[in-house]
Amino acid sequence: QEQVVESGGGLVQPGESLRLSCAASGFTLDQHAIGWFRQAPGKEREEVACIASITNSDGRTYYADSVKGRFTISRDSTKNTAYLQMNSLKPEDTAIYYCATDKSGQGCTIRAAPDWYDYWGQGTQVTVSS
Repeated sequence: QEQVVESGGGLVQPGESLRLSCAASGFTLDQHAIGWFRQAPGKEREEVACIASITNSDGRTYYADSVKGRFTISRDSTKNTAYLQMNSLKPEDTAIYYCATDKSGQGCTIRAAPDWYDYWGQGTQVTVSS
């Protein structure tokens, strides 16, 4: 059964760092595009970062302006796991973070809408507060 599971969320102070993990099972993550999305209470879901498949697409990355220079998306092929490294965290980064994957591998390359993505995790809470 194909699924992804997020982990690594928690409570941190402003300026600190956190690394989220997205473990995939039932498929090869290298063949998928990977997107990280977040949603805060009362706000729309937004894409914060994505990475295209390097085998089925061009491997490009995208970052939202609000996180550019602070967040880094990556994948570890041997662990079949994707990561979101979050540095210099701010209170406005507080949200539930979701990992999603696209089996075509092209979702990030073509800047696809969220409904293009096939598999979604259950989310992990990130809270940034002093």
